Amino acid sequence: MSNQSKQQHYDKLQKLLNELPWYVEEYINHKLRKLSTASLFNYCHDYKIFFNWMIQEQLWTGTIKDIPLERLELMTVIEVENFLNYLHYQLNNKELTVNRKLSALKSLFNYMQNIAETPDLKPYINRNVMAKIEFNENKESMETRANKMEGKILLGDEYERFRLFVAHDYGEYNKDNKKISKFYQLNKERDTAIISLILGSGLRLSELVGLDLEDIDFSKYCARVIRKGNKEQFVYFSQVAMADLQEYLSVRTTKYQVEKQNKALFISAPMGPKGKSRRLTARSVEKLVEKYAVAFGKPALSVHKLRHSFATRYHFEINDVPKLRRQLGHSSIQTTMIYTHIKNDDLKIAVDKMDMPKEQ
Repeated sequence: MSNQSKQQHYDKLQKLLNELPWYVEEYINHKLRKLSTASLFNYCHDYKIFFNWMIQEQLWTGTIKDIPLERLELMTVIEVENFLNYLHYQLNNKELTVNRKLSALKSLFNYMQNIAETPDLKPYINRNVMAKIEFNENKESMETRANKMEGKILLGDEYERFRLFVAHDYGEYNKDNKKISKFYQLNKERDTAIISLILGSGLRLSELVGLDLEDIDFSKYCARVIRKGNKEQFVYFSQVAMADLQEYLSVRTTKYQVEKQNKALFISAPMGPKGKSRRLTARSVEKLVEKYAVAFGKPALSVHKLRHSFATRYHFEINDVPKLRRQLGHSSIQTTMIYTHIKNDDLKIAVDKMDMPKEQ
């Protein structure tokens, strides 16, 4: 990721911090060396939801920026449980999402109780209500989660069929629609390279859109990415992905009128007569994947499901969980273990054999 891109992420974070209390900014600065600006931005977004809810529920009369430490110290368990219920039932957040937002709050409150110090060496708060709140239990087994995922990812020959659909068939199906066909012809190499790179590496969306030209090592078939926790890592990708990427790069400058100083790997088309090409946004990538997925007949496909598709295929072909964990950038091997439960044909064969008549 270029310095310019890092600065843009940092500026976006600072803009959100201007809306939040001073102690949140202090906490974020404390975490800045350890976590990416994208992760910290998500933290701040969660805090804004929490503080807005406090004002909505008249737990504080005034602005978000003025919510004092004393009010947080007096938060009750019932108030926090009401907030979590609000996330679940009114905002329709899933249990894992509620857990993530609770984790962000726990981290902030822990900082104020156990790390931050006043000038006379006292903690910012003495009472930490978040320490009393438990996470939602994830009641689903890995097998259940894997079975739910299985119908939403690419399996078997779907993997290559979807790539070819983006590269060619989508254009054939829409050749009579001039508007769609023109847009597709402009972007087909870029879109194919994006799909192929995710399916050939398992990159996260944020990692993909953050790539610059200089991050690609064409001799080693790998890309330099900044993973969660601000960790730099070189991630390998497939030969097919490399071929599609090189085809896109052969037309990148001419098709997108890219200026020399623009080092972003994936570019969006200039808008308007004086528009400039710019880095493709995460939302734009999500929308293009959604478009092709619906046309392909698998509307549940998303960028993250493509990542799951890669991981499932990798496990089937390589069967090396530690290597897969590193390739995906998982902090815990338990997260990677779900892919060992997808398409467990050995288990199905064993069950089917139970119904076979025994030889006499």
